[in-house]
Amino acid sequence: MSSWITGMDLSTLLEVERCGGRFYDHGVAGDAMDILKTYGMNMVRLRLWNDPFSEDGSPYGAGGNDLEATLTLAKRAKEKGVGWLLDFHYSDFWADPGKQTIPKAWRGMNTEQLEKAVYDYTAQVLKRCRQEGVLPQMAAVGNELTKGLLWPYGKVPQFDNIARFVSAGIRAVREASPEIQVMVHLDNGGNNELYRSWFDAYFASGGADFDCIGLSYYPFWHGTIEMLRENMNDIARRYGKDLIVAEVSMGHTMEDYQAYERLGDGERKGMATRQELVENIGYPMTHQGQADFMKDVLKVVRQVPENRGKGFFYWEPAWIPVPGSGWATPEACAYIGEAGPGGNEWANQALFDYSGNALPALEVIRDFR
Repeated sequence: MSSWITGMDLSTLLEVERCGGRFYDHGVAGDAMDILKTYGMNMVRLRLWNDPFSEDGSPYGAGGNDLEATLTLAKRAKEKGVGWLLDFHYSDFWADPGKQTIPKAWRGMNTEQLEKAVYDYTAQVLKRCRQEGVLPQMAAVGNELTKGLLWPYGKVPQFDNIARFVSAGIRAVREASPEIQVMVHLDNGGNNELYRSWFDAYFASGGADFDCIGLSYYPFWHGTIEMLRENMNDIARRYGKDLIVAEVSMGHTMEDYQAYERLGDGERKGMATRQELVENIGYPMTHQGQADFMKDVLKVVRQVPENRGKGFFYWEPAWIPVPGSGWATPEACAYIGEAGPGGNEWANQALFDYSGNALPALEVIRDFR
């Protein structure tokens, strides 16, 4: 694994391509992975959902990231000489601070059974990865665990259960291959109090050791660049772990955003509100604003004490707007208990414009030293 990770989360790429998405670099058509590799990408991040289909077999959408889809993308990355991070969600669909839904197959299990299910599932997935010749270089045990996982049993403040579940996953990864780096990942990368309280509680509850802390950092949600810097510098010293910005993005335009999010006239949701926050911290949603933001984030990561800042993963740089690719189908919304609609609310956050053309922020990423 490279000493500096230039990573991209490409979990929806297969779906975007199936729906007609095409990618270009200075007018020349190409594979999105190939284009991103020319701009320095050396790892991809791929999420894994246990069973992203309804009971009648209808897909949940948003990339359909079951094990088969994940393996397909991992093999493609390997063929191009690119490593990968396997992001276990331990859910059938999105897992984040707003939802950590127990997989359908694990419903009705008690705490002990859930602990075993996490271990068994993690071990089985990694066994399959080995059989397919694509063991990951890194594995995230859970996704954005700020409020825990496998609710309600592992919901904050139930750190005894959180530590049990996460430790079960870590143990399975260690047994599968000691070469795989293990990440524990929270969101809200600018919130130092959160990181201190969470990891202090995790270790006090007997949580298993791991290799690196992953942070999500979105400027419209997670504070200023300076807050990110202060948090990363502090936790690097406090916990002695390598740090990776596991998710980051910034908008490049507000043009036609409402249509891609499927918002009605007058609705103020998603990026329309976030834009106001972005303006307050000095990064307009323009091509140059996106490029300037990425340069500043990279500087923060590079300057973490003791060389603990190891890189980043840009979240969904290739999720361009194409009909048929959105964040949730109606079946998925029913599973997670949200109303929707499920459009592509990330259309203006990609590193390609709406027509699939590579944006200037990629040159900043390539040329950063």
